[in-house]
Amino acid sequence: MNKAKLVLSVAAFTTTTLTANSQNINGYAEVVGIVDNMLTLGTVDESADSFEDGEWIVIMQMQDDVIGNVSNTVNFGDLGSINSAGLYEVRQIQTHTEIAGVPNSISLVSIPNNTYNICNNCSVQIITFRDLGAPDYTTTFDITAKDWDGTTGGVVAFNVAGTLTLNNNISADYNGFRGAGPNAGGSAGCSGGGSYRVNTQANFADKGEGIFRRILGNQAAGMGKILNGGGGGNSHNGGGGGGGNYTSGGDAGPGWPNCNPSAGGLGGISLQGQISANRIFMGGGGGAGEGNNNLSTDGGDGGGIVLIKANEIITDACTGVTISANGENIAFAGNDGGGGGGAGGSIVFEVNTWNITGACPLNIEASGGDGGSVNSGATHGGGGGGGQGVVFYSGMQPMANASTITNNGSGGCDNNSNPCTSIAGSGGGLNGEGVQENLSGPLPIEIISFDAELVNDQVLLSWVTASEKDNDYFTIEHSLNGNQWNIITTVKGAGNSTQTINYSTIHSNPNLGLNYYRLRQTDFNGTYTLSDTRTVNFEDDQTILYPNPANDIVHVMKPNIGQYEISIYNTLGQKVSATIEAYQNLIQINTSELSTGVYVLVLIKDEQQEQIKLEIER
Repeated sequence: MNKAKLVLSVAAFTTTTLTANSQNINGYAEVVGIVDNMLTLGTVDESADSFEDGEWIVIMQMQDDVIGNVSNTVNFGDLGSINSAGLYEVRQIQTHTEIAGVPNSISLVSIPNNTYNICNNCSVQIITFRDLGAPDYTTTFDITAKDWDGTTGGVVAFNVAGTLTLNNNISADYNGFRGAGPNAGGSAGCSGGGSYRVNTQANFADKGEGIFRRILGNQAAGMGKILNGGGGGNSHNGGGGGGGNYTSGGDAGPGWPNCNPSAGGLGGISLQGQISANRIFMGGGGGAGEGNNNLSTDGGDGGGIVLIKANEIITDACTGVTISANGENIAFAGNDGGGGGGAGGSIVFEVNTWNITGACPLNIEASGGDGGSVNSGATHGGGGGGGQGVVFYSGMQPMANASTITNNGSGGCDNNSNPCTSIAGSGGGLNGEGVQENLSGPLPIEIISFDAELVNDQVLLSWVTASEKDNDYFTIEHSLNGNQWNIITTVKGAGNSTQTINYSTIHSNPNLGLNYYRLRQTDFNGTYTLSDTRTVNFEDDQTILYPNPANDIVHVMKPNIGQYEISIYNTLGQKVSATIEAYQNLIQINTSELSTGVYVLVLIKDEQQEQIKLEIER
């Protein structure tokens, strides 16, 4: 795998400022190298949350080397192989290292399922998968993602093991791929039908950002789309194309004076054929409008990504809440080209139960933004509308007191006529196509608890799962020192479940002293996760003999049993011989030479005698 450090795009993009009452909750880090379960980190942002041992993270391929056509034709920016773009999964941190308090490497508990590509046109990041609540959580502020900056951000991700009560909004609006920045303006007459990819310059506006990280200057501007990023407007006053995601972005208006062929930017492509619950994308950015009077508008930012796992989501005493990943709308331009709208982002729910009250309805939305309109009597170029995003539900979508919307953004008007007589293209497809039900994604099996408890000289091991995905089996591992582990039992998993399941098993023969236990969960494909370690201190002075009845070797446990005189008698009171190996707290008796029957094991120390019944069965 190429481990070259990721580089920033040469093109300029717009940014969005968070509102004062919104807070980020996640940490983000650029991944610049992956070898097995080891991640090497580049830029790290722990301003809202930090990467710690034992905690969970989302690994996500934001961009990949997926462009299929780089010719200066209408086909520029077509998709080649999707490679690993959009793949993501949740993994647990085993250990990490830091330099001056900033993480620079992370070791995962298990190797990722997916292959993640590191290259000049790729970007991979990790996001902390926040565990909120104990187990319930009630929001007290609006939650948002950090803006995508070309390296990190754009994603809200958290887990609530119990009930999530929504009193506030959760938003990744405009946090996704960036719309193109402002055009310097120029006037060279209509240039439609050519210049699909050129260097940034006055007469050709920049393209929006998408799932390919462009590094070549001659790919930055021109009317051709670049995957799901909308194309920029060409001279003269062409509008910017809308960004794409689940559906394509709209093509922009033609430019002044009614350029034919059109100088408007092409809409970003639809990724519908590649999208699944296991592969999702941020919304593509809109292309900028071209301007000669500094009155064009920038392209809109795409919507980001929201990942929510919870046993239950409810609303309570509020006026209404929203979970959204919308693309950005663009305002009016002057008499120059309008910018393209940003595409809607992606929302994934792994939720067992919804309980939405009429007093506090819930709106879920991943819609494309509207393209910019032109405020001029002459026909220029309105911006294309952004394509709709996608919303995935692990079960049925909530219906009572809730709505799920994935609408396409509308194209901007090419002039200020009322009603509009010339309109740029809207996002492609039918509204609502992006709502998907009964499709579970790669959010992890959720182990709510794992406990070990001494009960009647045995250890009761119990654990609870809130949900399971592709879960093959559990193994209980035991250790006497916390370093060397042995499997003591295996318990079959449920495979796939969205219900709470209680598991338990017994360790019948704990060792005297400290016993260590951990739970290993293994998927059908062999990947696994480990729980935290639990300890049980077994100090009972009672003598434990097992197995009894016995067939071959018998173990006898007792503190300092190696200091005892040990004898075996039959029912006639006759002393019989057997091979005995004595240790400090354990003896092993080889009973293979003894006949089937009942015997008495006698332990003598300091003139005190203890007798234990021993049965032999063949």
